[in-house]
Amino acid sequence: MREEEIEKLRGVVRDCVSKHLYSSAIFFADKVAAFTNDPADIYMQAQALFLGRHYRRAFHLLNASKIVLRDLRFRYLAAKCLEELKEWDQCLSMLGEAKVDDNGNVSDTKDSNVMYLDKDSEDREINISSAICFLRGKAYEALGIRPQARLWYKAAIKADPLCYEALECLIQNHMLTCEEETSLISSLQFGSEDEWLSSFYSCFIKKYEKENVIEAKFRDLENGCSKSDHSNPSFSRTLKTNTDLLACKAEYYHQCGEYQKCFELTSVLLEKDPFHIKSTLVHLATAMELGHSNELYLMACNLVKDYPQKALSWFAVGCYYYCIEKYEQSRHYFSKATSLEETFSPAWIGYGNAYAAQEEGDQAMSAYRTAARLFPGCHLPTLYIGMECMRTHSYKLAEQFFMQSKATCPSDPLVYNELGVVAYHMQEYKKAIWWFEKTLALIPTSLSEMWEPTVVNLAHAYRKLKMYHEAISYYEKALTLSASVSTYAGLAYTYHLQDDFAKAITYYHKALWTKPDDQFCTEMLSLALADEARSGLDPILELI
Repeated sequence: MREEEIEKLRGVVRDCVSKHLYSSAIFFADKVAAFTNDPADIYMQAQALFLGRHYRRAFHLLNASKIVLRDLRFRYLAAKCLEELKEWDQCLSMLGEAKVDDNGNVSDTKDSNVMYLDKDSEDREINISSAICFLRGKAYEALGIRPQARLWYKAAIKADPLCYEALECLIQNHMLTCEEETSLISSLQFGSEDEWLSSFYSCFIKKYEKENVIEAKFRDLENGCSKSDHSNPSFSRTLKTNTDLLACKAEYYHQCGEYQKCFELTSVLLEKDPFHIKSTLVHLATAMELGHSNELYLMACNLVKDYPQKALSWFAVGCYYYCIEKYEQSRHYFSKATSLEETFSPAWIGYGNAYAAQEEGDQAMSAYRTAARLFPGCHLPTLYIGMECMRTHSYKLAEQFFMQSKATCPSDPLVYNELGVVAYHMQEYKKAIWWFEKTLALIPTSLSEMWEPTVVNLAHAYRKLKMYHEAISYYEKALTLSASVSTYAGLAYTYHLQDDFAKAITYYHKALWTKPDDQFCTEMLSLALADEARSGLDPILELI
């Protein structure tokens, strides 16, 4: 057969692959390889077999070729076949021996003579070494050797910043702390044409900076990140409405406690792309916070129908039952989600929270400990363990876990709030004030209702130190966020301690108007009225 006829057959194979006609592609690729016995055609045949899910046959073909140990493409595809066959040890063996240090730098031990036969294409390619590092990471993770997996994922993204999957595994599986994520992104070597990608990655990682810093990152990315981008308005418009970018923004709103704003954004995103996984997860978490049980029910039904094998679907069912306070059922579905995907962190946290909601501390702690082991870069498991310790009045132990959580994520204000609460319970009021003030300083946005308890706790701590002026100031600040009974009661009690009985009586009344059966305020109101009478002033006459 003439060369031009063989080239036409190669074109047929490529066309079959593009049209997903894999049996046809396998048939013609086999004939081309038989005609030429060229390594490139053998590789094309193996590729067609792989895409047609004939993994064992594809591996045999690659392994039988003498070039498999010398051409990285052959070796990588053979290892991918072993990955699909779940033969992880053989997969690592096929990839060859190599070492990686803590910074993700790789040193091959026996592969100095390998080659890589580039395909004839003008398309930009991801470095084959990066793909090999990523596959090593997946193999180690499947074998349960997560520290090694973390190092190889770091090596993959450092070898080529375009290997997004490696970064996705590091972040979604919480393998890095906040500081490690930031350090990794800053260490990547981006080309001048990839400045937008650098900005996107910085939005993708954990976001605990101040609101103006985060908003500036989103704004820079939306408006174009390089000089060439500014000259092309269509580029910035495309990114401005990009679902991944807006999902990052929704995640930030959820993190800041702006749940309604987050819910509105994710609702729009899911109308545009109903199956976007990240938007769906944030939407579920926000619906839970807002108590939208109907929305959770509809989401859960649709997800189970469309993705019955995904952990996210059964997590959604667990969220619905948790929202309507059927914790036993929610535990069942959170557990099912973890059995489908062990590295799905929200399900482990939900599983622990469902036990904690019914004060089943031992089971809750077990779930949180598993999460802490699986996700060393996530500070939430140790934070929840600390909360459970505090519930059982083990304050010193709780403080240790909170400090561990703080070491993992030193910029989450919620951690500092819990440290303040535990210090308050241990009657270390000056220390509590320091932690609460640190909490307020770290809040990335303006104060919202979510942080009203922190402000009230700070006022309580000042009151305990008899710093009544400061206490009153923070109680009044808390009232601008939410008119809760604890704030009115605290303000009334502070005035009562200052012998300002008229104001104390006024705020006791306001507290009782909010919660008529509050025993503390009822008793203290009676005392305040008696104290007012003894002081020689009739409160009724004073009002007249």
